[in-house]
Amino acid sequence: MKEKLAKPPKAYKDAEFLNSPDARIIRIMSEFLEPQSRFRHENIKDTIVFFGSARIAEKKVANAELKKVEALVAKTNRPTKELLLKYRSAQNAVEMSKYYDDCVELSRLLTQWSMKLNHSNRFVICSGGGPGIMEAANKGAYLAGGKSLGLNISLPFEQFANAYISKHLSFEFHYFFMRKFWFAYLAKALVAFPGGFGTMDELMEILTLLQTDKIKKKMTVVIYGSEYWKKVINFDEIVRMGMVTEEDLSLFKFIDDPKPAFEYLKESLLNNYPAD
Repeated sequence: MKEKLAKPPKAYKDAEFLNSPDARIIRIMSEFLEPQSRFRHENIKDTIVFFGSARIAEKKVANAELKKVEALVAKTNRPTKELLLKYRSAQNAVEMSKYYDDCVELSRLLTQWSMKLNHSNRFVICSGGGPGIMEAANKGAYLAGGKSLGLNISLPFEQFANAYISKHLSFEFHYFFMRKFWFAYLAKALVAFPGGFGTMDELMEILTLLQTDKIKKKMTVVIYGSEYWKKVINFDEIVRMGMVTEEDLSLFKFIDDPKPAFEYLKESLLNNYPAD
């Protein structure tokens, strides 16, 4: 007598199927529905998003690394090209570390302020969840005793969840576009600290959505660190060549100090969302 077939797994419990190309749409929808469920449960209504490099270190960490490299250089009569490059890199890291400390302070000020509002969990700090500027943003909220989000992404390097993200608000995305959706959908303000390709991509996408009116809500955009940003992107030249208008530059504001940035963001958020 022929043996009975083993009962097959239900489709939604079949790991092989769920990880197959045919189930991609299910995985995409999961990265929409699962975060949405958690945001509702944690009563997260909106955010202030911080973008910035994963490679910017805290000042004390950068200084310690520079001292190590300086000691190696001092011991060597003829430093190699590689060692000299490492020395220059360590010097640059110390210079850039000011942005880590500024980010911590700005995030702390914003969180202290938002926690005093009549509505709970408004304007919650949100970062990309990794190290560097992302860690600094979450750390500032942590020091203020508030919540913060980390929208992480699976990458082959650099990215790991930092220790300052609030419990139940750390997310791990596979799809960049779903991660970007949640950055944009919840944000009422954006602060872009110095960064590389990823930061530029995220910043330019938000500016494009605002420029083309695809984002209907009012969103305040601060570009933090004019010395850095005006060197790496010549905004005035883009206007001069007619690629954007002078009016397009009003979509954002350059600021270089935590306290003026805090005051500008606070005023803008209260003006844009007075009844919220």
